[in-house]
Formats: sequence, structure tokens, C-alpha cells
Amino acid sequence: MLNKLQLGASISLISLILLTLAWETILAPLKPGGSLLMLKTLPLLLPLFGILRGKRYTYQWSCMFILFYFTEGAVRAWADTGLSAKLALLEVILTILFFTCTIFYARLTRQPKQISV
Repeated sequence: MLNKLQLGASISLISLILLTLAWETILAPLKPGGSLLMLKTLPLLLPLFGILRGKRYTYQWSCMFILFYFTEGAVRAWADTGLSAKLALLEVILTILFFTCTIFYARLTRQPKQISV
């Protein structure tokens, strides 16, 4: 189960990195030729190695961190049109998948509480 959650989190994060980079440079940039919004990809690199290595602490903080991307995707899916709206919806789906995998991974890897008498 943990391997599947780690795989799901890794694939969704890498997919989100590739999506945001392609979206803002090639597929549907705000300005022709790309925009500085492609820099929103950089913060997604912060949790990448911790997620790939299965570090519980990274799973804990990145599940809250990813909510910024969920919010951006939801707003742009609502406000944008055409391909940009579809890419935003894909961003929402990827963030939900990542969030779900990280929450369950962090929960399943926690240490049992010690009861002191």
C-alpha cells in the first residue's frame, strides 16, 4: 500500500511539474512566447526528492503546500476559457491525487503513540 501511495504521489507531482512548465511556455501561455508564470514550476521542485525518497516529513508539509496549486487551478478553470481552462482542470485533478496520496502516506507511516503509565 505504501509503495502505491508513494508512486501515486511521485507520478502526480512530476506530472504537475511538467504540466505547469508546458502550460506556461508552450500550450497556453498568458503572453505569446511564454510568460513568467512558468516560474510557478520552481516551488514544485522543493518536495520532489523527499517525495521520491519516501520522507514522511516531506509528505506532511507538501500536502498543505500543494493547496496553492489546487487554488490556482480551480480559479483558472473557472475564469479561463479554451485550452487554458482544460489545463487548469487537469492541474486540479493532479493536485487532488497528490494531496490524497500524501495524506494517506503520512498517516500510514506515523509512529504509534507510546502510552506512559
